[in-house]
Amino acid sequence: MTIRHHPPRHHPSGAWLTGFAAGTLDQGEHVAVATHLAACARCREAARLMEHVGGAMLASLSPTPMADGALARIEARFHTPAAEKPLPAPSGPAPLASVPGLPAFVRQYAAAPWKWIAPGVRSRPIVLPFASETRVFLLRSAPGTRMLEHTHDGTEMTCVLTGGFSHGQHHYGPGDFDLGEEGMDHRIAVAPGEDCLCLIAMRGKLRLKGVLGRLLEPLIRL
Repeated sequence: MTIRHHPPRHHPSGAWLTGFAAGTLDQGEHVAVATHLAACARCREAARLMEHVGGAMLASLSPTPMADGALARIEARFHTPAAEKPLPAPSGPAPLASVPGLPAFVRQYAAAPWKWIAPGVRSRPIVLPFASETRVFLLRSAPGTRMLEHTHDGTEMTCVLTGGFSHGQHHYGPGDFDLGEEGMDHRIAVAPGEDCLCLIAMRGKLRLKGVLGRLLEPLIRL
């Protein structure tokens, strides 16, 4: 079990928290930021403040007259019965129920089996309930693993659930959030002692660097 000795030290930027509070992030980005908020009281408070500010701004706007017949159309929808869809019968425990560090809402999502990515590294795709340009998956890396140097042609959000890793001069532990932006070089070293388990939300493709990386890139699908 991972023991957290300090609150998270690495957080989403104000722009990402504002997007979360305003509901403008796509599903995958929302899941990543919400996973960090579940572990970070500071960011939860910041997001709540942004929601209150946004609500106050909306309340201060001058009202706009409704179109003719708008109220009647809304009332008609209330009297139209919605088509009921039978819910699938549960086939067993939720596949993510036992994953440490995941917020309760993520534990309810479907997930594919673990798959091999590289020596000591495995991933597990998470099935989101809504369409998203950002794919979400778990990444488990063995202690002491050094990732091949890589970059991205999109954004990569990483939420550490257990264990930790180093990136440049910074160390990331449970609850921390790391944003990799397009073109940023990544040189990841997993800390010794225990597996590093992360939730990752990624847009675009992973681009491995160097001769070995270019040879392996077609084999690695994240």
